[in-house]
Formats: sequence, C-alpha cells, structure tokens
Amino acid sequence: MKLEITEKQPLAHRIRPQDLAGFVGQPHLRERVESLLSSKRLPSVLLFGPPGCGKSTMAMLMAQAKGGKALRVSAPEAGLTALRRMLAGVDFLILDELHRFSKAQQDFFLPLLESGEITLLATTTENPSFCVTRQLLSRLHVLRLRPLSGEELLEIAKRGAAELKTALPEESLKFLASMCAGDARTLLNLVEYAAELPQEKWDPEQLRHTLPEVVLRGDRDGDSHYELASALIKSIRGSDPDAALYYLACLLETGEDPRFITRRLIVSASEDVGLGDPQALSLAVACQQAVEFVGLPEGSIPLAETVVYLALAPKSNATYAAMRAAQKEVRQGGAMPVPLHLRNASTALQKEWGYGRGYQYPHAFPGAWVDQEYLPPELKGRHFYAPKEQGQEPKLNAWAKQHRKK
Repeated sequence: MKLEITEKQPLAHRIRPQDLAGFVGQPHLRERVESLLSSKRLPSVLLFGPPGCGKSTMAMLMAQAKGGKALRVSAPEAGLTALRRMLAGVDFLILDELHRFSKAQQDFFLPLLESGEITLLATTTENPSFCVTRQLLSRLHVLRLRPLSGEELLEIAKRGAAELKTALPEESLKFLASMCAGDARTLLNLVEYAAELPQEKWDPEQLRHTLPEVVLRGDRDGDSHYELASALIKSIRGSDPDAALYYLACLLETGEDPRFITRRLIVSASEDVGLGDPQALSLAVACQQAVEFVGLPEGSIPLAETVVYLALAPKSNATYAAMRAAQKEVRQGGAMPVPLHLRNASTALQKEWGYGRGYQYPHAFPGAWVDQEYLPPELKGRHFYAPKEQGQEPKLNAWAKQHRKK
C-alpha cells in the first residue's frame, strides 16, 4: 500500500518512511522482520509497544513490501458487520488498537486467520498477555517495539524540521526530544508548533516557557500504569527513597488514582518491611485514611512521608515468605485434620470423641508458655517462618526463642 503524502496532513504522516530502509528505531527487530518478509507468505503479526514508536508505520511497510491489497482500520471505528464487507479482496488487514475489541469480538478473526483468507497486522499499546485472547495470540507473531531513544528522536526531529523547511537549532530539537518520552508523534507535533514561533523563541529556555504544557501520559489500563507501580515498590524494597519519590511523582502526575497507590503501599509495608518495622503497616493504613480524607493535591504529602518511611525502614519479608510456604504445603498436601486437643468441644458428643482432651492452656503456666504440639502430626517439626536478623524482628523473636530452648 503506497503512503499518500500531502502538505495538509500532519507532519507525523508527511515524513513517514516509504520503505523499511527509511524506518527509524527498533534495531532489535530488524532481523526478525526481514525473516518474516522473506517467507513465502507473510504470517499474521501483532506489534506491541507504546504510542508513537512506529507500530502502524511498520505494519504498513511490511504489507507494502509483500505487495497485495491492504486495508487499514482502527478497532474503535470498525464494527464487525461492516468490517466483514470491507475485507472482500483484501490481502492484509492493518488493524490499529486491537485491544479495543472485546475478547468475544476477537474471535471474529480466528477462522479468517485459520483459513489464510487474510494476513492480520495488528497493533496494540497494551500488554497482549492481558488484552488478547489466548486463541488469537497463538496465531500471531508478537513483535515488541520499544520507546525511541534520544538519538532516534533527534533524527526524526531533524527530518521534521527539514520537511517544514525550518532551521530550528539542534539543541532546541534535542530539548523537544527530551520532552516526549520516546513518542515520535508527540515530538513532531512539538516541532511543528515550535516552527511557527518567532525565531527568537527557538532557544531551549524560551521554548520551555512558550510550548504548551506537555501532559504526561497516564494509561491506567496499560503497561505504564503497572511499570511505574512496580518501579515504586521495587525502589522501596531496595531502600532508595529518591527513586521511590520519583516514581510516586510520576504516578501522581500521570493522574493515577491515589487509592491504587495506597493499596500498593499497604501491601509493601507487610511484604517488604514486615516485622523489620511493624509500625510500617500502621503508617501505610493511616496514609490511606489521610489521602481519602484530604484528597489531592494535599494527599501527596502523606503519600511522600509514607513512601520515604517505607524506603528507609529495615526490611524483612519473613512473614510473606512464611505465608507462601504454608500455602504451598496446603496446596500440595491438602489441609490436614486439626489435632483433637486443639478442637473446641462444644457438645457432649464432641467431648466423647476426644475434642479438646489434653489441651494445655498456656496462661496457666509460668511465662504463659507450655511445650505443646500445635501442627498436625504429619507436619510435626515443620517450620514455615524463618525470622530475619534485622530491624525489630530479632527483638520480637527473642521471647519465643527463649522458651523454645527450655
């Protein structure tokens, strides 16, 4: 499919490459794309990556390289009934935003791909593991595209400036490239905007104050949502308050729901800090209540306090690991019967069966401790909890250790 170019089109469309040799970025995919194109029949492909990294352009260039009739549609605009009619005689369907189709709608493509009636070249900004059905995914070659690097963005910016016949300085183009988070489409919109400004406004510092506010992309259902949350928690786990604050700021500036953040902090307080500092969980819960009460933007203050506290707190995942070990035992071996002496004898018949017989009440013994077996006989001597020697955990375990030695 030949890419039609006119001066009325946005700059991002006007400088689309006409062949794969002119495609900028994704060097890690070049060999695989060439391999797919060298096959007798191009297989169906899913291109997955962030906005503005070249997914649709690559799909169109792959179809163009193989020849044949291509149709490009966007999932939000395409009803399946109309799409069925449009596919007559089409060799390649370039479908943008596949994730916008429900999983039931995605089944529409299964017989078409199975029969080889069309080659599907689909794009998505969302993780296909979560947004594409297993049946459809098994019929697609997944190509993961990355955000464009600074050098790649600069090359695209220079192409855009040349197309506009403007002499924007290289340092200004670098500045614009730094503002668009690997998104070439955003970059070219900024280049187009800057080119219309008076020349005295082209200095990077002038551009900083002149350009429209660049709104950070916040995709609550996409990968960036989970990647930022993951980076926040891993920075807390790694005791790096600066990195944790940075990712907290990213989440807030992209419009993340603060309730999502506080839920993650509560989990981290138990999983990563745990008994290293038992007060961490109380602080995280208090943070959730504070944020609910005061809202944003003031809610960022208790969020920051909690994030820094969790990052600085002594870490222990002993209770988390213990729970996982106990769960694994139950899943593999099933739930063993509770020993009779630990069962409540609520009725005369239960007493007759031996419920509660032989149970020793710890408070009736010195130090409120008595040597008594609590696990089922099959698990006698089994340990799930392995305490860490850091933070408050050694102090918390000292009492129990003292009695176990007796």
